This record gives sequence, C-alpha cells and structure tokens, in this order.
Amino acid sequence: MELILREDVEKLGHRGQVVKVAAGYARNYLLPKRLAVAASEANKKIVEQERQAHLRKEAKLQSEAEDLGKLMTGVAVTIAQKAGENDQLFGSVTSKDIAEALEKMNYTIDRRKIQLDEPIRQLGEHTVAVRLHRNVAADIKVNVVREE
Repeated sequence: MELILREDVEKLGHRGQVVKVAAGYARNYLLPKRLAVAASEANKKIVEQERQAHLRKEAKLQSEAEDLGKLMTGVAVTIAQKAGENDQLFGSVTSKDIAEALEKMNYTIDRRKIQLDEPIRQLGEHTVAVRLHRNVAADIKVNVVREE
C-alpha cells in the first residue's frame, strides 16, 4: 500500500515522502495515528503545502535556537552540593538541577534538552551540552561546589 508520510516515522521515512508499507501496518498504525495519508494526487498537494509550512516553521525555530545558543555561550552555572572526602558528592547533579539553576538566570531550558551522559558525582567544573534544536547545541560550564 502506498502512503504519504505526514510526520517523520523512525525507520520508515521523512515527512512528505511516499512509502510502500504493508496494508496492516497502514490500517492499524499509520492511518489511525494520522502519521500518513493515502497516496492520491489531492493528498500529495495537501501534504506538499503542509511540508512547506513545516519548513518555514522549522527555519524560524532554528534561527531562534541559534540566537539563544549565542547568548548561552560562556554561561556558567554554580551548584552547591554536600560532598564527602575526595570531593565525592553525597548525591548527584542531574539535568533537572542544571535546568533549575538556568531558570534562576532567566534561561528557560527544558531539562530533556540538557545532554548529560550520567549524573555529575564529583566537585569541580564540568562542561555540559545543551541541545537547543536538532542542529544547534551550546556548551555551558557547570561548577559544582561544596555546600557549607
């Protein structure tokens, strides 16, 4: 069955692409979730218009993310945590803690956009990537100090 994708579907294709899928996959998953429409000439025109609108919106979001990324370069966040011997933290600093510290500095960043491979468990200065957009990332310094 031929369909036109309305959204990016992982391991299948990108928005606006014409794909061939099994009838059951289309009938039970793609069509009910409105991820795709049947490949007719009228639908191709509609999906092309949606794709153009999506591209304009995406370009606007990317330019805003680039501006925010320029503002965030050089931003340093200081977080105080209780620590024991050998500068080992009793807890850890997570992306949620970093997002809250950025919030205090008037940067509204979703915690899921903060790229931490694992929570920070040592005192010191750490560099953390913040993914502002699919193509835009900014590095911030996170300084973890001993809580008095």
